[in-house]
Amino acid sequence: MTDRLTAREIVALVADDATFAELPDPVREPTGSATSAGPTEPAGPTEPAGFAGSAGSAPDGPLGWPGYDAARARAAERTGERESVVCGTALVEGVRAVLIAFEFGFLGGSLGERTGDRLVSAYAHARAHRLPVVPLVATGGSRMQEGMLALTQLQRVARESVLTREAGLPQIAVVRDPTTGGGWATLGAGADVVLALPGAQVGFAGSRVRPADADPAAYTAEAQAAAGAVDAVVPPEELRGTLGRWLRLLTRPSTTPAAPPKPLGTGAGTGASTGTGPAPGPAGLPATGWDAVLRARSPERPRSGAYLDAYFTHRVAIDGDRCGGTDPQGMLCGFGDHEGRTVAYAAQTGTATRPAGYRTAARLIRLADRLGIPVLTLVDTPGAANDAEAERQGAGAAIADLFAAVAAARTPVTTLVVGEGGSGGALALAAPGNTWVTPDSYFSVIAPELAAAILKRPPHEVESTADQLRVRPQDLVDLGVVRGVVGARDRTRDDG
Repeated sequence: MTDRLTAREIVALVADDATFAELPDPVREPTGSATSAGPTEPAGPTEPAGFAGSAGSAPDGPLGWPGYDAARARAAERTGERESVVCGTALVEGVRAVLIAFEFGFLGGSLGERTGDRLVSAYAHARAHRLPVVPLVATGGSRMQEGMLALTQLQRVARESVLTREAGLPQIAVVRDPTTGGGWATLGAGADVVLALPGAQVGFAGSRVRPADADPAAYTAEAQAAAGAVDAVVPPEELRGTLGRWLRLLTRPSTTPAAPPKPLGTGAGTGASTGTGPAPGPAGLPATGWDAVLRARSPERPRSGAYLDAYFTHRVAIDGDRCGGTDPQGMLCGFGDHEGRTVAYAAQTGTATRPAGYRTAARLIRLADRLGIPVLTLVDTPGAANDAEAERQGAGAAIADLFAAVAAARTPVTTLVVGEGGSGGALALAAPGNTWVTPDSYFSVIAPELAAAILKRPPHEVESTADQLRVRPQDLVDLGVVRGVVGARDRTRDDG
């Protein structure tokens, strides 16, 4: 368990000094509706602050729960807050955002009707002023003393989140200790990016309602990160800087396509071979189809990580498919700074891509599309993972979802094939009409060895089969499959 910061303490931790301005309380009308016209009327001298006596409030809440008013009064006296959430605007590393900070000391940070009013008002303010939203969550769930009226606040929160998403504004959640129940299932897990404090209890089931034999380690920030539900676990001292980087990157839309990276391997016209691979032919391109395959498979050929390091000044990663899986060895996704503007990236790493990798890439592309951020994809895989476990994890559906995400994207997508382009598992990440290749790459409908096996050809015909498949970078240009070979001026389509 991590130290439990109060709402004001977590705001002070992430906000630039003296920049937090609290939003006024929305006014609850007698009909039960709420507006954001101004602060609530002050409570009477004998009434719990912000509750009984205000318009629309009944003694002991909407259910008449005995002792509820007294419990709220004690919570207000103990915490100095009028509700379980504090909402306002602040600068975070110079970027203005709406902060929603939960006060766990106020009835366990639970959500009631007035909590819902504050959350709705905060999201509406964010949309009106085009600000990103940063929920700083620490809650045990919905408030029992308000029954179903408390639980239905989750529907209100979900609606506000959807409206904010449709407005093209990012939501970056920080989940603290504890984040459970509906607060995790809406403000936390429903955010575009989820950061967590180390050791925080995070899960839908709170500690008092989960099975007695449940492994407590499964309900931690670290476990949620391993399961693909949290993007990063961030120490408190790094939280402001990390949030600042995310906010800067996600609030810079652009309509200009990302330029393809420069080649890092043999390059055009260098005359140098790539490690143990074959020597290049004219203009640094492979002489045969099999030469192209060998160069792409060379262990010394630059991988996607090297391309990302060279392309971006700095970058932040998203991790996980939000369906229980990650593929950190096969797919790198995130956002980075390239020449002063934000570019999203999804990059295969040269291994067989797992279903979680495809789903994470689809998640990345859809998020970039909503925010108006151009996307760069790097293709490098012998193909999709085809083992039994991959099938159980829904490989076909995951690849189909990525095809759909790329096809539906309104933001420009640029692709560079940096190594192996193995069949549909590679094509799913490629941008139609804006795919480029390096001299150290190939793209094929199927691996030459597999093609020969299907055609019942002997092993010595694998190399000639590679030639027949026309997998070389220059072949792909001539076929009109790609726009050009980066670094090779004479191997670019006329319409490029």
